[in-house]
Amino acid sequence: MRAKQMAAGALIGLALLIAANGAEAKGCLKGAAVGAVAGHVAGHHAVVGAAAGCAIGHHMAKKKQQEQLRQQQQPSSPPRQQAQPQHPPTGQQATV
Repeated sequence: MRAKQMAAGALIGLALLIAANGAEAKGCLKGAAVGAVAGHVAGHHAVVGAAAGCAIGHHMAKKKQQEQLRQQQQPSSPPRQQAQPQHPPTGQQATV
């Protein structure tokens, strides 16, 4: 019974945290869901798994957002064409 109360309290706290920091919670919900399942399977540690999954999911979402910003800031240049090797016309010998 005590474990259920702790889990419910943790989930309520997590929900309040997400509601307060909506923009900061990217990735947390998906990570928490995956972490909770993994924690439960690993030995009934769903709450610990959810907390760790939330942190990891948030970190990964932040990295993805930073990478997208970095790509947007780089000036787009036309793709370079690679130089084609020069071959002598067929039927002729190359002079050395």
